[in-house]
Amino acid sequence: MAVKKYKPTTPGQRGMTGYTFEEITKVKPERSLIKSVQKYGGRNSYGRVTVRHRGGGNRKYVRIVDYKRDKREIPAVVAAIEYDPNRTARLALLNYVDGEKRYIVAPLDLKVGDTILSGANCEIRPGNSLPIANIPVGTLVHNIELKVGRGGQLVRSAGGAAQLLAKEGDFAQIRMPSGEVRLISQNCYATVGQVGNIDHSNIKLGKAGRKRHMGIRPTVRGTAMSPRDHPHGGGEGRQPIGMPSPKSPWGKPTLGAKTRRNKKTDQYIVRRRGKKRR
Repeated sequence: MAVKKYKPTTPGQRGMTGYTFEEITKVKPERSLIKSVQKYGGRNSYGRVTVRHRGGGNRKYVRIVDYKRDKREIPAVVAAIEYDPNRTARLALLNYVDGEKRYIVAPLDLKVGDTILSGANCEIRPGNSLPIANIPVGTLVHNIELKVGRGGQLVRSAGGAAQLLAKEGDFAQIRMPSGEVRLISQNCYATVGQVGNIDHSNIKLGKAGRKRHMGIRPTVRGTAMSPRDHPHGGGEGRQPIGMPSPKSPWGKPTLGAKTRRNKKTDQYIVRRRGKKRR
């Protein structure tokens, strides 16, 4: 995929880049694999805003994606590569030989007409899904299961790829895109290859309106507020934060504060993300 630059006919288009969509082969989604979902604008069941800066955005359908890849040993032909407004990666529409259609996250180099498979004895090629125990060490994988049968939960965004480093006992060591090395059961399924649309990180929105189209509302800096609205607010002119660490509007520490709560999975982390390699 290539990045498209816009002619600067307006100030917003001067720094704007977008997709060329040259890999897209079908514009309209498969009707049997879409559903409409109500928007809540970041509000809970009481109508209170629990996630700020959400709201608006273009109308879009949710695509039903097969993360489990549980149609074992049944070949499928890639019928189309499609755009999905809900994610950064592209989707591949599969036509199985038994007539069923499903969406999967499209890996890099997957083309229309390719045949892919899911099962324990699959060939090692992009798009095939098989247990980690049957994948050679050093292979790039994505859509990785954390628990057997739950479906892929890790490495699903554009350009993402994890690497299988080693196998020992019932577990395998996998290096995530963040640099974290994690133990995952060898019975979990993973898909071979790197997620496509690798140029997504090079896209520049260029103007505020594109954020609004995505359903993201403006974010106001705390230092621009008054003291009653934010702990960082107040003062004559521009002022520093004036406290040991930055805080949220409700006084909770931010920017570096530890947010990890699930201590039970610490035993599966071999090396934390951000740690220097030795």
